[in-house]
Parts: sequence; structure tokens; C-alpha cells
Amino acid sequence: MGVKQSRSVSNTELNEVSVGQRKKGTIRDEQSSLSWAAERIRKQTTLHFGFSTLSLAMRGLDETPPELWELRDLQKLNLSMNCLCSLPPALGALDNLVILNLWGNNLSSLPTEIGLLKKLRVLFACRNRLSEVPEELGSCTHLEVLSLANNQISSLPSSLAAMHHLTKLNLSHNRIVHIPTCIYSMKGLVFLHLACNRLETIADQIQELVNLKILIVEGNSIHTLPKTLCFLESLELLNVDFNELQSVPDEMYQLSRLTRLACHPLDKGLHIIHNPLLKPIHDVLQGGLSALYNYLKPT
Repeated sequence: MGVKQSRSVSNTELNEVSVGQRKKGTIRDEQSSLSWAAERIRKQTTLHFGFSTLSLAMRGLDETPPELWELRDLQKLNLSMNCLCSLPPALGALDNLVILNLWGNNLSSLPTEIGLLKKLRVLFACRNRLSEVPEELGSCTHLEVLSLANNQISSLPSSLAAMHHLTKLNLSHNRIVHIPTCIYSMKGLVFLHLACNRLETIADQIQELVNLKILIVEGNSIHTLPKTLCFLESLELLNVDFNELQSVPDEMYQLSRLTRLACHPLDKGLHIIHNPLLKPIHDVLQGGLSALYNYLKPT
């Protein structure tokens, strides 16, 4: 009596202990496997809004340090405003990246391995020298924001049609003659920026972008707007400044959220200055308002 009996440890409990030890050992092994140079870079990472973040912006880098690609736990990487001409295939090793900022470099291409970044949600690659986009980028189906502004791009690969989560796309200041067909499959788009390209028309398929709130196509050579544009009932800002428009569709009254003529770039409404309209803009707008009144007037 009074003697405590020892409880036998089951095989299941032993296995759980063993697995736990192996996991801890793996974590230690991964940390200890970092090279000295990679460990030095890792010490520069910070926790920003819960994300493991590293900024190497404005460092004058003409190539990326090879040890950077060992930091597989990185979620936000900022390489903006350097002198990078290329990125190595090793970029694909950072498969936990959520945000990648490549703004303001001299990149002439993106590595095909960028398609391995399955968790990527934001990609800034503006102000580079890109003339094309790799087809593999279409594998980054969780992208929500994509900026390729200020490059030399004339088209996009059809694979980007798979980007159903994309809400903001900036392709301004490029060499685009026709809106890439893949864009019309990006049903989640809320913001589409195509200013300062070489557009002459907007295809009827624009009506497919039913969630679009902001469409900016200023600084092109657009002659006419399709009637289907007037089906975008969510549109709050339409900027067609500095084009070749002589008229607008009579159905403009259907765009009930374009309630006024806008001047400031950030103002909601219709931006339509510097076009060779055959009628004064106020007459155009008055016609739309009259049509809207007749449309709403009870019979």
C-alpha cells in the first residue's frame, strides 16, 4: 500500500515523442544548414504585419547575393531601386513569398521559375526593361496585384487568364496596341490601368469585366468606345483623356456611377478632356442626363 505503480508507455506515445524530436531536429538542421553569409542576411529580416520581411532596396546591387535564395522562409522581399539586370532561377526556391518588389531595376526578363511562387499575391515589376512576360507567371494563380507599368511590353501570354484572383492590374506606359485577350478572363479585376500605350480600340469583350470600378486608358489613340463598355455598371472612374474620341456611346447613361465630369486624376467620374469631340462636352453630358431621365421616367 502507498506504493505508486508506474504507467507503461504505449508504442503510440513513443512514436509521438520520436516524431516531435525529429521535427525539432529538422528545424535545427534547416537553421544550421544556412551558410554564414545567408545567416548574416537573415539577421536583417524583420517581422512586418506577421510576415517575414527583408528589404534590400537602394543598395546599388547589380546582382543578387547567392545566399539570399537560402532564406526559404521569406514572405516579403524588396529588391527595388537597384541595378539588377537579371534574376537567377534560384528565385523559385523562395516558395513562401507573398510579396515581391522588383520596381526600378534594369530587368530585361523574369525567370521562368517565378511560376514556382505559388503563394505570391503581389508582384511589382514596374520601371524595368521587360519586353515580355514568361508564360509560367500564369501559375501564380493567387496573385491579387500585378504591376508591369513602365516597361516595353506589347502583349501578355494567354496563361495569365488563370489569374482569377487578380483585382489590380497596371500595364501603363508600355507598347500595347490591343488589350491582351487574357485580361478579359480576369473576372475579379476592379482596377485596370492601360494609360500611355498604343491602343486604338477597346474590344467588345470589355463587358466581361463586370467588377471593374476604375478603367484608365488616357494617352492612347482610341477613336471610339464600344457600347458594351456601358454594361459595366460598377464603373466609378473612366479616364479617356488625351485620345482621339469624336463621340461617346448614347448608352453612357447606363453608367449611373459616372455622375460627373472629373478633372483631378483621383476624382471619380468621367475624364474626357483633350479629345476632338464633335459636340461640346457639356452637350454630350447633357444628352446622357436627358437619356437617363427618360430611362427612369415612369411610363
